[in-house]
Amino acid sequence: MTQKALRQRIKPLPPSPEAEKALERLAHAAGRQEKGAALQALLADDALKAFLGTSLGDCPYLLDLAAKDIDRLAEIIGAAPEALLQETTAALADLEPADEKALMAALRQAKQKVALTLGLADLGGALELEGVVGALSDFADQAIDTALAFLLREAERQGKWQGGGPRDCGLVVLAMGKQGAHELNYSSDIDLIVLFDPQTPGPAEGVERSVFWVRIVRRLVWLLQERTADGYVFRVDLRLRPDPGATPVALSIPGALSYYESMGQNWERAALIKARPAAGDRRVGEDFLRELGPYIWRKHLDFAAIADIHSIKRQVHIHRGHAKVRVAGHDLKRGRGGIRDIELFAQTQQLIAGGRDADLRGLRTRDVLAKLAEKGWVTGEEAAELDRAYVFLRGVEHRLQMVRDEQTQTLPQEKEGLQRIARLCGFAELEDFETELLKHLNAVAARYQELFEEAAPLSTELGNLVFTGGDDDPGTLETLSHLGFRQPGNVTETVRAWHFGRYQATRSTTARERLTEFTPALLAALAETPDPDAAFRAFDAVVRKLPAGVPLFSLLAANPGLLELLALVLGASPMLAETLAKRPHVIDILTDPELLAEPIGRKVLDEQLRTSLADARSYEDRLDRARIFAREMRFLIGVKVLAGAMDAPEAGSAFADLAETVITELFVATRREFARRHGEVPGGDVALLAMGRLGSREMTATSDLDLIVVYDFAADAKESDGEKPLAPSQYYTRLTQRFVTALSAQTAEGAAYEVDLRLRPSGRAGPLATPFSGFERYQREEAWTWEHMALCRARCIFAEGDLGTRVETVISEVLATRREDEKLKDDIASMYDRVQAAKGGTSRWQLKTVPGGLTALEFLAQYLILAGRAAPQPAPPHRIFESLHDAGDEERGNAGEDGTWKVLAKASRLQAALLQGLRLIGEDAARDPDATAEGTKRLLLRLATQAEIVAEAGDLPPSQVMSDFDGLIARLDQAQAEVHKIFDEILRREGSQAADEGDGA
Repeated sequence: MTQKALRQRIKPLPPSPEAEKALERLAHAAGRQEKGAALQALLADDALKAFLGTSLGDCPYLLDLAAKDIDRLAEIIGAAPEALLQETTAALADLEPADEKALMAALRQAKQKVALTLGLADLGGALELEGVVGALSDFADQAIDTALAFLLREAERQGKWQGGGPRDCGLVVLAMGKQGAHELNYSSDIDLIVLFDPQTPGPAEGVERSVFWVRIVRRLVWLLQERTADGYVFRVDLRLRPDPGATPVALSIPGALSYYESMGQNWERAALIKARPAAGDRRVGEDFLRELGPYIWRKHLDFAAIADIHSIKRQVHIHRGHAKVRVAGHDLKRGRGGIRDIELFAQTQQLIAGGRDADLRGLRTRDVLAKLAEKGWVTGEEAAELDRAYVFLRGVEHRLQMVRDEQTQTLPQEKEGLQRIARLCGFAELEDFETELLKHLNAVAARYQELFEEAAPLSTELGNLVFTGGDDDPGTLETLSHLGFRQPGNVTETVRAWHFGRYQATRSTTARERLTEFTPALLAALAETPDPDAAFRAFDAVVRKLPAGVPLFSLLAANPGLLELLALVLGASPMLAETLAKRPHVIDILTDPELLAEPIGRKVLDEQLRTSLADARSYEDRLDRARIFAREMRFLIGVKVLAGAMDAPEAGSAFADLAETVITELFVATRREFARRHGEVPGGDVALLAMGRLGSREMTATSDLDLIVVYDFAADAKESDGEKPLAPSQYYTRLTQRFVTALSAQTAEGAAYEVDLRLRPSGRAGPLATPFSGFERYQREEAWTWEHMALCRARCIFAEGDLGTRVETVISEVLATRREDEKLKDDIASMYDRVQAAKGGTSRWQLKTVPGGLTALEFLAQYLILAGRAAPQPAPPHRIFESLHDAGDEERGNAGEDGTWKVLAKASRLQAALLQGLRLIGEDAARDPDATAEGTKRLLLRLATQAEIVAEAGDLPPSQVMSDFDGLIARLDQAQAEVHKIFDEILRREGSQAADEGDGA
């Protein structure tokens, strides 16, 4: 039967306020083209004139196309749209353009003709939905084939191709999504996957096949989507291919099969339901899909896959504007009750039953709905209701896109825009359009909800978190930014890398599923850290190094507390995060509650290190094992602090015990190795003197080692007795150099510790190792006051023979030497002022150098020792102050009820505790903890509270309880102000006169 012309089939549209302007523009265009008579003939039909006024007036894009060529407009109006569309598409197959420019022009002009024909036929009701989407899909298929044929002919002329045309070239273009289902919408991208058979001949000798096809595909995309004066043909999206961030645009068939069968994700299975060979070598495509059939269509009921796909949909609904059914601003595709709900309603049931019933493996959504009803999976009423909604919503979608040729599915927010769409849909009244639209949206939402009524609710507290596909979801980027991630794009790219199985730990389906389960909780936990981006990168580094992911991922998915602790470790401490990234097995520490509860002492550490070194193969291996041990045990101590299993003083002692263990073992190993070549100095002994925080057992996670190396030997010894003998001074200097290198050299395992020898006699000007006689003479006769201050924290941690006892005797006698008090105070105050001038802090968080900070407390404690008021002991300042408080030797002054020494002791404990925390959280966060993340604030508040409780012997008055971070700041400010005042009262002349008179000093 002969089909009627479009003008005979057009149904009227409500009048548009833009109609008159549109017809005027047509008239001007006709005048320029000298086609006035032709246009008048068209507009002589009042009904056609009214239709064109509304359709072109409300759709500027269609008006542009119509005005470009009045003859073309007349041809479209006077022809049957089905025949004209078929003729236009078929003409592409016969195209043999002279060059690229001619091809691009021909394709774009044909697209203009198709777009105008379909637009007018759709608006006029001359074509049903299948007629519109089917014709556009056919045109897309042929446009790809025509462009591919041109590129192969061009390659043949260049001597690079010796095969045939597209139909047997070995390369297939799989259409995905709506094009694959033959349902392409009016202004859609085309989603393609391009594959080639590496066995099909064609590329000339010497032409690398994969490189050849990649270049062809890139040119193909350019030919189709490059904008010229004639517009574009189609926007092309290749991101549905396997792992698009890491694979070429053209993949080999074996490579694609290997990916899908080993690492394919459930959403990719769902996407492949609509895959169709659309251009190129269709036989290759059909064979590929046939071989991939068992992956797509599984025989068993695959509810895990359904849950995965539904979780994606629920995540999409979280996006702002999608959560509720509405009209203004509603997304007809992704929004609740929209087109995607209908498609997923069909696809999920296809995935469930399609493996056992091949009749359900259809491409078109409407066909699948009908088949589901026929097979009893849904009722006939459900299928009909969803079918009606699908047709209506697709029609509205097309009209949204016809307005300006935009790939949009979002209804306008403003009333004027909604009225435009209502008119194009045939509704004269906006209210009638809204009623009809809401009827369909609500019906779809209800049916979709019924299908998934057992689905677990998805928390909406975070916001949109969608990581499927190959591109970034705008809502997800917004959510990540809101959480505190400064580089949300890096996060989404990395999560997709996990999903695509790029790491060994994420290769298995189970591992990826477990990882997906806790990703929202992981991101939320990382957002609580000082630097979420750094914490996320640290976690990614851990995942990258894991040999297998399922055990850890399952554990984290089932244990939110452990996940929070891991996030705190990764985000709070760069040092701990680096250890975890380099040696992921230390994560076992986090999973073993007994390990966190066990005390860490010197005896335990000695035994563990000896066990670790027992089977060392060489000196270098021994050093590396010791470095690893130091790093891992620092990690354990740091974790114990973060987890609340260890307070700050305990951590200081544990870090010091660890350092002593490593120092002792490495010195013994170094000395033994050194002696193999240089022998021993007769009667030679060595003592290692710990200074600074190592000496007072206040080390932190980042402390270096302040050491003095003292040696002695027989008076008549001239040189060592080895193969390469050395004079004693040279021997011990070189031995010390080797020892320092063993501790501090950067190797593949990192350094064990940084070492500082500047506290030795004469500092940098003196030898690295000091003879005992020189040490004694210097300390008794030449040392400055500040050097005796440093000696207050000196402690012998290793010694041979009786050298350690002799060194400690010298130290005790030097510290007990009676000094002139005023000069001592002047020296210490002057030294403090020099330190402040050079390094003085201005922030309360510069705990060491801020006025009233730890340096002031250390100087006060050292003054008390050197002045003979406190017994010498290499201990933290709070111990010195507490000993005086306990003895009742109270300083007069204005220190309140607690007395001077208790005020200082409490301030010392508080700031030392906070220093432990700041050294763990990293430099950036430590610069301004006031502005850092809540997780860090909680850590500092806990450490400070522990310190206050200990200072009060467990009985903390309610008035001193720090309930929040603001309370901590107030307490810290108070403590520093008190210390600063007491420092001046004790050590400054003007502040100490009254006290001196009262003491009889």
